[in-house]
Amino acid sequence: MAVRVQPRQLAFALPHAESLTRDNFLEGPANEAALSLIESWPDWPNRVMLLVGPEGAGKSHLAAIWAEKAGARSTAAHALSPNAVPGALATGALVVEDLRPADFDERAMFHLLNLAREDAAYILITARVPPSAYEIELRDLRSRLRAVPTVSLSPPDDQLFRGLLIKFCADRQMSIDETVVSYLASRIERSYAAARRAVELLDTEALRLGRPVTRSLAAELLRNV
Repeated sequence: MAVRVQPRQLAFALPHAESLTRDNFLEGPANEAALSLIESWPDWPNRVMLLVGPEGAGKSHLAAIWAEKAGARSTAAHALSPNAVPGALATGALVVEDLRPADFDERAMFHLLNLAREDAAYILITARVPPSAYEIELRDLRSRLRAVPTVSLSPPDDQLFRGLLIKFCADRQMSIDETVVSYLASRIERSYAAARRAVELLDTEALRLGRPVTRSLAAELLRNV
């Protein structure tokens, strides 16, 4: 006897545009100091500033807000080369995203900091850990980076965490109610990265199964994670 197999819906990993405007930035005690820095420009304590925080903490969002305000260009730290430095600073302001230990050209970074000083340019660097944790071969660069004033973003409090879950859902055009938000907020790690992963998983599975995003679906998924 032939057995009918229910076709399984495929879920395609389509890109989702995340809004990086000032109006869509969620404020809270965890990011208050960082947001204040961005909004106080150009009255910064130093022309080079560093934003440090965990993955998904909003560093790129804040950098995008500042770039719009300052007319800054943007580059990934690992992609910066010595020859590219003058062009990167052409507007007098630059975002250097995601500085990581042993994953950037030390000569390029040293050239960038020197040229920024000569041209009185502004630089905003984002990183997950402060430069004091890096092993840097160029002694002058090591001391220069460690002297850059740092503003830290902390883990989210409960109100901000719930807001992040709602925002990540809105970015994906997902409909979600308070029961799902409360369920997730009480059962997943309270971090920016965990909130993003949970929403991605819910979205993918809801699409694959052809089901709405409900508390019961969230419970099923978390049991299997």
